[in-house]
Amino acid sequence: MARAGLILAVPPPRPFVTARQGVAGAVVTALVATLLLFAPADKAQAAPVLLSQGKSVTASSQEHIGTPATAAVDGDNGSRWSSAASDPQWIRVDLGSQSTVNQIVLRWEAAYAKAYRIEFSGDGTNWSTAYSTSAGTGGTETLNVSGSARYVRMYGTTRATGYGYSLWEFQVYGTAGDGGGPTIPGGGDLGPNVHVFDPSTPGIQAKLDQVFKEQESAQFGSGRHAFLFKPGTYNGLNAQIGFYTQIAGLGLRPGDTTINGDVTVDAGWFNGNATQNFWRGAEGLTLNPVSGTNRWAVSQASSFRRMHVKGGLNLAPNGYGWASGGYIADSKVDGQIGNYSQQQWYTRDSSIGGWSNSVWNQTFSGVEGAPATSFPEPRYTTLDTTPVSREKPYLYLDGSEYKVFVPAKRINARGTTWANGTPQGESIPLNRFYVVKPGATAATINQALAQGLHLLFTPGVYHVDRTIEVNRANTVVLGLGLATIIPDNGVTAMKVADVDGVKLAGFLIDAGPVNSPTLLEIGPQGASADHAANPTTVQDVYIRIGGAGAGKATTSMVVNSDDAIVDHTWVWRADHGEGWGWETNRADYGVRVHGDDVLATGLFVEHFNKYDVEWYGERGRTIFYQNEKAYDAPNQAAIQNGDTKGYAAYRVDDAVNTHEAWGLGSYCNYNVDPTIRQDHGFKAPVKPGVKFHSLLVVSLGGMGHYNHVINNTGASTVPAGTSTVPSTVVSFP
Repeated sequence: MARAGLILAVPPPRPFVTARQGVAGAVVTALVATLLLFAPADKAQAAPVLLSQGKSVTASSQEHIGTPATAAVDGDNGSRWSSAASDPQWIRVDLGSQSTVNQIVLRWEAAYAKAYRIEFSGDGTNWSTAYSTSAGTGGTETLNVSGSARYVRMYGTTRATGYGYSLWEFQVYGTAGDGGGPTIPGGGDLGPNVHVFDPSTPGIQAKLDQVFKEQESAQFGSGRHAFLFKPGTYNGLNAQIGFYTQIAGLGLRPGDTTINGDVTVDAGWFNGNATQNFWRGAEGLTLNPVSGTNRWAVSQASSFRRMHVKGGLNLAPNGYGWASGGYIADSKVDGQIGNYSQQQWYTRDSSIGGWSNSVWNQTFSGVEGAPATSFPEPRYTTLDTTPVSREKPYLYLDGSEYKVFVPAKRINARGTTWANGTPQGESIPLNRFYVVKPGATAATINQALAQGLHLLFTPGVYHVDRTIEVNRANTVVLGLGLATIIPDNGVTAMKVADVDGVKLAGFLIDAGPVNSPTLLEIGPQGASADHAANPTTVQDVYIRIGGAGAGKATTSMVVNSDDAIVDHTWVWRADHGEGWGWETNRADYGVRVHGDDVLATGLFVEHFNKYDVEWYGERGRTIFYQNEKAYDAPNQAAIQNGDTKGYAAYRVDDAVNTHEAWGLGSYCNYNVDPTIRQDHGFKAPVKPGVKFHSLLVVSLGGMGHYNHVINNTGASTVPAGTSTVPSTVVSFP
C-alpha cells in the first residue's frame, strides 16, 4: 500500500559517467579490445554476474506485510523492502558460498539512506566495511567494491526522510564461489509421480482409478502420488483419494480450477471403518458434487485446504462407521458439513454453511458460520478469530511457468484468504527451487540449500544419511504427494536454524531402525531470536515411528525457536502395522516446546511411551489437541511416573507462568492391560496465567481409565464403564 506523501515510482538513475568521460571510456575500450586479440585465452576473466537475485535475505525489520526483505532481491523494480522508521536498520543477503564481490547496486525508493555502510562477512557474525558514506544521494547508487564474502549487508545509520529505509533492489555483482562442488540447477520437471492434467487430457478418470487401486489400502506402502489440475473446468470426475495421494488445483485461487464431480475418501477397504484413513490431502479446487454433497471420510494426517465445495461435505464413511479426526483450513463449504461419526475435528479460517453433531471434540477458530461455544454439550469450542496464521505454501501456474505461492501472515484471521480477491503473499519461481527426486542424497540437498535454493520434494521416499540443514531465513521446504524422509544411522532428519520465516510443509518424516535423538528440530537449543514479525511455520508435516517397519526416536519434534507456528501435524508412534511394540518402536516423547510465544493450531500427537506433549516455553497457545495414550503399555509399572500413575498427554512445566489452550482431548485404550489407571490426561501449574478451556478424557470401551481430567480436577472415567462417555472440564483453573 502506498504511503501518503511519498512518490512510489522508480526514481530516475543518477548519471554514472559524464558525456566527456563516456568518450574517453570508448577510446580505452577500443584499445583494450585490440590488445586482447593478442592476449592468451587463459588470461581472460569471468565477467561479473548478479549473485544476489533470489538468494536468501534477512532484514532488521520490515515496515508492513507488503514490503518484505525478499522483495529487494526478486529482480522486480516494482516491489520493495522497507524498514521501520528508526536507526540503525539493515538488510543482508546470503550468497550461498564465499564469493568475490566487486560491485553493489542500490536502487533506492524515495526513502533512502543518507549515511550507510556496505559490509562483508564470511560467517554472518563478524563484519568488515567494504564501503562507507555519509552523503548518500538516493536514486540508483552503483558502488565499486572489492573483497570476498558470503554475506553482504547494507547497514543504514542515518535516514534521509522521516520514513524507514526502502530499496527496490539490492544487487550484488561478482564471481560466485564453487560452494564446495558443482552448481546445482534450480527448476526442472516434477518427476514421474506427479500427474499433471488439463481439461483436454485424455483418460483422466482412468489414471485416477489406476492410482487409487494401488493406494486404496497401501497404508504402509512406498507409492507416492500427486494429481495436479491446471486451471479450467473438468466434468464428470470422481477422484477417489487413497494413501499418500494429494490432489490439488494449479490455480492461484480455488475458483481457477473447477471439478464438476467429487473428490472422495471412503472406507470400503476397511469394512466401513474410517479410523485409519491417514496421509492424504486435497487443496486448491472448486467442487460441484454430483449428489450435492462431497464425501471426505478421513482421520489423522489428512488436510483439506483452500477448497470451495458448492454443496455439502460429509465427513463420515458410507454406513456412518467410525472416523477419527481431520482438519480444514482456508476453505468454503456452501452447504452443511455433516460431522456424523467424526470423533474430533478442527476447522480454521474458513466459511461454512452449518455443522451437525459434536461427538467428543469439535473446535473452530476464525470460521464464519461455526456453531457457538457450547462445551460440554454439544461439544463445540469456538474462537472468533485465529490469533496468528499463515496458510501453507503451494505450487501453481502463472501462465506456463510453475511458481510457489507463499501466503502472507495474518493476525486475528477470520474467513478465507481468497474470498475477496487475490490472496496476499509472495510468488517464488520454480527455478529458485531444487526439485528433489528419489535418489537424491542429503549432501546434494544441503548443497542446494547452501546455494540459496528452496526445496520441492517430489513424491517419493528419501533416505538421508545426514541431517538436512535449513539455515537460511525464508527457506521453503515443500513436499508433494506426502514425500517421505527416512533418517539412516540414527541422525536427525531435519534441523532449522534460529532464523526468520522458514516454511516446512507437506511431507512425512519416518523414523529409521537406529534410534534418532530427534527427528525434527525447529531452532537449536537455547534459541532466543525474536521472530514475531516473520515466524517459522510447520504445516501438514507428519512424523511416524514404526508401522512401516521398526523405527525409534527419543523425541520426535523439538521447537526451540520463539514465535513458531505448528499448523496441523500428526506425530504418531505406531500402534499397528509392522515394527511396533512397547520397546520395538520405542519413542519416549512426541513434541517438546522450549520456544516462547509458540502457537499450535491442530495438534495431533499419539501413543508415546512417556509424555506426548511437553511445554516449557512462555506464552504458548494450543487450539485443538487430539491424543491417544500408548495402547501397548504392558502393565501399570511400565507407565509409572514416580508417584504418579501414567504420563500426562499434555504437560505444561511447573516453571511456566503463562499458557492457554482450547479444545483438548485425550483417550486411553490400554488393550494389553485394561486394569491400567492414568491419574490424569493433562498436567499444568495452577497459576493465574495458565488457562485451559474445553478439556475431556475418554476411556475407549473401558480399556484402562483416567482418575481425573487435569491435575486432580475432573471426574474419573470409571463410572462410565465401557460406554465411551467423556469426562469433561469446561475451564481450568
